[in-house]
Amino acid sequence: MLKLVFTGVWVCAVTLGSVYFSIQHASAPVESDAEADRRALQQYVPGELITVPVITDGAVQGYFLTKLSFAVDKNKIKHLDVPLKETVTNALFEILVGQKLVNVADSNSFDLAQFKTAVKEGLNEDMRDEVIFEVLVEQLEYLSKADVARIAKGASQPQQQPVAIVDKNGETAHDEIPEAERRAAAAAR
Repeated sequence: MLKLVFTGVWVCAVTLGSVYFSIQHASAPVESDAEADRRALQQYVPGELITVPVITDGAVQGYFLTKLSFAVDKNKIKHLDVPLKETVTNALFEILVGQKLVNVADSNSFDLAQFKTAVKEGLNEDMRDEVIFEVLVEQLEYLSKADVARIAKGASQPQQQPVAIVDKNGETAHDEIPEAERRAAAAAR
């Protein structure tokens, strides 16, 4: 009986010691001063739905439907020569049509992280300054020309939903603006 009591006390002591040790050595991620300054300057800008045509062999084959939001430098965005909406639309045409980062025929080669980086770098290059900190891809889908024609004719066939673009890692665009930032952006309008 005494052996059982000592075993129980020993188990409790080891458990309490390990909990104490883990709490003492656990810490929140350390944020550098530069990261804290960047977060203080950061503002989320909700995006709009943009339609970009897919052109192959000189003809429109379909349309990309995309909605991007951005984490931007709130001081620098006030001093842009061209409004952010127009700059984004221009950059998306360049990236999706000019560079053809998304190949609808071979969507397995698409890389969402590379797409975000290309959009961010392209926008910052167009604005000649680092205004964009992060690109959030809320929606990136494809609608074929046949689907658009069927919808335009009002055919009795059931309407097809746009096809979500899946990257080579199996990820789809589903980023969201943090809730607090969404409320702040809505209040600013």
